[in-house]
Amino acid sequence: MENVTMTPEELEEFKAFQAEKAKRAEEERRKRARLDYAAMVDEEVRLAIPQLEELSEQMRTVKGTVYGNFDTILRIKAEELKMTRDNQRSHTFTTSDGLMRLTLGVNTVDGYRDTAEDGIAMVRGYIESLAKDENSRALVSAVLKLLSRDGQGNLKASRVLQLRKMADETGDPRFIEGVRIIEEAYIPSTTKQYIRAERKDEKGRWRIIPLSVTDCE
Repeated sequence: MENVTMTPEELEEFKAFQAEKAKRAEEERRKRARLDYAAMVDEEVRLAIPQLEELSEQMRTVKGTVYGNFDTILRIKAEELKMTRDNQRSHTFTTSDGLMRLTLGVNTVDGYRDTAEDGIAMVRGYIESLAKDENSRALVSAVLKLLSRDGQGNLKASRVLQLRKMADETGDPRFIEGVRIIEEAYIPSTTKQYIRAERKDEKGRWRIIPLSVTDCE
């Protein structure tokens, strides 16, 4: 094998050539890897989506069937208990042996008419008038938090209920009137129907049956 003698300049050029060649090879490898990755993603997504569509359709069908089967039961319940079905947002049914229970309901979003602002102003005015010293100011601050709004800009109905209890305890007409105005302005909107299924385990504890992909583990 013949030895090749290179000048320093030629050696540097050769090293640069080798480095460039290695760089191009690495770029080509990474390009192929990206193409392989994209192909794998395409294949798995195309396999998963039809399966999930089928699962979604099955869940929709079962949900409709369950609600349809309970329609008569809900009607009898309303008639026997003299209740308006629209006033009760959830219904829970438990088997006689106490091992299984099912809850049917609708999710609601709290909402209020503009007149709620008048009630809020009355309540706020009364509460702030109580701030006489450091201790009472801390209490007032805590109470005013009940009038804070959620991410959608609405009051929470549960907090208004707390205000109602406090107003009744004080007996103050302005406080009570303010809360009443807020309550009368309440206009909740329903979103989606839901089903909650549970079964007792061997230790007598209720276990939720996962009905969404997220809940299944």
